Amino acid sequence: MAISVPGYSPSFRKPPETLRLRRKRVRSLEAAASPREQPEPAPRRAALAAGLLLRPFPAAAGRGGGGPAAARRNPFARLDNRPPAAAEPPDGPPRGQQEAQDPCLDSNQENDLLWEEKFPERTAVAELLQTPQVSFSKSDIPSSESTELPVDWSIKTRLLFTSSQPFTWADHLKAQEEAQGIIQHCRATEVTLPQSIQDPKLSTELRCAFQQSLIYWLHPAFPWLPLFPRIGADRKMTGKISPWSNDETLQHILMSDWSVSFTSLYNLLKTKLCPYFYVCTYQFTILFRAAGLAGNDVITALVSPTTRGIREAMKNEGIEFSLPLIKENGYQKKKTSGTSLGNGEEQVISDDDEDESFSWLEEIGVQDKIKKPDILSIKLRKEKHEVQMDHRPESVVLVKGMNTLTLLNFLINSKSLIASSGPQAGLPPTLLSPVAFRGATMQMLKARSVNVKTQAVSGYKDQFSLEITGPIMPHSLHSVTMLLKSSQNGSFSAGLYTHEPTAVFNICLPVNKILDKETLQEELGNCGLHPKTLDQLSQIPTLGKSSLRLVELSDFVYNWRS
Repeated sequence: MAISVPGYSPSFRKPPETLRLRRKRVRSLEAAASPREQPEPAPRRAALAAGLLLRPFPAAAGRGGGGPAAARRNPFARLDNRPPAAAEPPDGPPRGQQEAQDPCLDSNQENDLLWEEKFPERTAVAELLQTPQVSFSKSDIPSSESTELPVDWSIKTRLLFTSSQPFTWADHLKAQEEAQGIIQHCRATEVTLPQSIQDPKLSTELRCAFQQSLIYWLHPAFPWLPLFPRIGADRKMTGKISPWSNDETLQHILMSDWSVSFTSLYNLLKTKLCPYFYVCTYQFTILFRAAGLAGNDVITALVSPTTRGIREAMKNEGIEFSLPLIKENGYQKKKTSGTSLGNGEEQVISDDDEDESFSWLEEIGVQDKIKKPDILSIKLRKEKHEVQMDHRPESVVLVKGMNTLTLLNFLINSKSLIASSGPQAGLPPTLLSPVAFRGATMQMLKARSVNVKTQAVSGYKDQFSLEITGPIMPHSLHSVTMLLKSSQNGSFSAGLYTHEPTAVFNICLPVNKILDKETLQEELGNCGLHPKTLDQLSQIPTLGKSSLRLVELSDFVYNWRS
């Protein structure tokens, strides 16, 4: 009599057991079908009778007729771990059937599942480390390899570097090294490292430069409140103390202080002492860039994502702007011609077309008997395409030249810039800058190194990783990759996690005048950036609406995927 155990289900099987049963069923079917066509050799029959695991007999599995159907591919198998296919004999089974019947692949998968059951915490770390190490397909790799990465204007929230060499040099900086890194940042000291560092842990210059690359400036700053990202951050801010949410006097003080800091940043940008900065609100993000960066000879501001209400408010304030992605896709041309916008959108009808559509009613004398649509309905129909692109990358707005000053005044006086309810109520937007400005607080990106054991063919091997979290701006990304290129002997992989609303900042804008390298270094030489970083940020963006996701450096040559 079976003893019933509470919570025990006799029909439950673990994934490895299920896989074994499936393989056993396939072998039994093949063993039953093969004698009909050709008797198996005596040694093979004896081995099967003894319960040994053997490959399917090619002669029996490859011939059609009474044989069983092709086995279904194992859904747990990993395609990137598939062994290289050997040359197939002309009379052998099809390639898909041979791979499905290969017990070696199932055996590896079974071992992986058993290893995950025994070491769940190690599996999580291994998956974290294996994220950047994804094989690049031909469509992902640029046509020509490059020794420099393309410029990426999006804000990263996390970087995960992996390498075969340790990152222990980045941990536990001495007090003198930390102080030296801060001084180097404040004085914009240019640090030049050798191409390869033999012992990074003993290189004080490397550790100070790493500390220098992690510094950024923030306003406002509240230690208990995460101020980046702001879009979709209500859940993280729920339950946090916000004494200004119901105090109008305190809100007025915070906004007044924020306006002073915002104006200070713009003045630094105008005098080319600040290369760029971000304004992060709960609805959209703005990237201000100095003249000379991204191939533009004037100050530019990109706002994304926007809504029809924001664009109408900017028009009413006299701010001239353009929609670069709308013009790229030819939407303006479609709008004037009255053609369909695609994706189920209705046609946009101009005023002339609307008048012509009702003129025939007057010709037959029934214009008073037919009810015409009112003006409001016609207006909503015309503006339907503008509403449909709201909150999308296509809604990005470009403001250039002196209109950026008008945009500054508009943002300072706009009441819709601050949330009126919710966890972010009364909280001014976040200002992010690579250089100091009035009212700013120095902040530090968080960096930590991890050393784990990962499974290899011959056992386990050491896998080293370096994780950096925080609002990682373009200059920090370039500086860190330059340092790791020297410390890791020109070989590492990286996974980059982007704040998605800022990925559209990589679009290519119309360029009026391209400044040469010498003029750029002369005009923006005091902006606080390394000359190589400044040279990269002056390049015309090529990533479009995407951003860097995976980066691999091998022998000092970059491959990347966006």
